[in-house]
Amino acid sequence: MRINDDLTVPVIVHAGQLPWTPSPAAGVDRRMLFRIGDEVARATSIVRYAPRSVFPRHTHGGGEEIVVLDGVFQDEHGDYPAGSYFRNPPGTSHVPASKDGCTIFVRLWQFRDADRDQIVRRPAEGRRIEPRSEAASAIELFDDGFENVRFESWAPGSPVTVENARGLEMLVLAGSLSIGDQTLIAQSWARLPAGQPLSATTGTDGAKVWLRDAPLLHSDVSRLP
Repeated sequence: MRINDDLTVPVIVHAGQLPWTPSPAAGVDRRMLFRIGDEVARATSIVRYAPRSVFPRHTHGGGEEIVVLDGVFQDEHGDYPAGSYFRNPPGTSHVPASKDGCTIFVRLWQFRDADRDQIVRRPAEGRRIEPRSEAASAIELFDDGFENVRFESWAPGSPVTVENARGLEMLVLAGSLSIGDQTLIAQSWARLPAGQPLSATTGTDGAKVWLRDAPLLHSDVSRLP
């Protein structure tokens, strides 16, 4: 399966308009944003856990990156409420579940092979950094020199420009913004190849975004089996 696999072109996906696709686990459904492969795949998805659903134990051969969008995501290590961010590097494993249901944003098989940093940031955790001029606040979630991941809150009714030397990926978490003639709301996802800056205008309620500044696919990305 291949979905939005041409990394040389910009992509905007309004995930809230996509159908839910069942996963192999009962009660766990997906909206697929990017995918190369079948069940083992490089993939970026919105995943919904129904109440009391459990995904079987699995090992992250190529790493897993998660933002909890609503509800409480859980595994044997703890509970992760909405606003949590974590990275499970290649070689880690867990049993994901949700007692009351949740929705998460997930990136799979997109880690560098040498990335072994396991990161857990619960809501409001991370390094507060000086926000760009259009932003009200910024929290750095991860930076290893190869990629920078952050939450940013952008002021209402403001033009926003994000330079793009390496590649940009963005998920709208709350509020709204416009890129060209498209309006992005919560769960809208955008990806821009290097050299194409992000130029947007926020809506009247501003916008909160997850933003990743890094090559869209690392040259030393973990190899699929």
